[in-house]
Amino acid sequence: MTSQEIKLNVEKALEEIRPFLKSDGGDITLIDIEDDKKVKVRLEGACTSCSVNQMTLKSGVEMTIKKHAPQIEEVVNVE
Repeated sequence: MTSQEIKLNVEKALEEIRPFLKSDGGDITLIDIEDDKKVKVRLEGACTSCSVNQMTLKSGVEMTIKKHAPQIEEVVNVE
């Protein structure tokens, strides 16, 4: 899979979870994909101050991204 295909799959995953984040007043933006393995995202809005945002990032966001792009090893939030 090419870097472009990985990026498209990651974007698809983010589109899938964005409605859940928006329902809580938050959002997510793709910042970068390093070496086709590490995805950098920015949690926005209510997600920045939410006490469970790391859990959301790992269980919701990372799981959904890996479903669409299995070669991704890690998802991190950058501020």
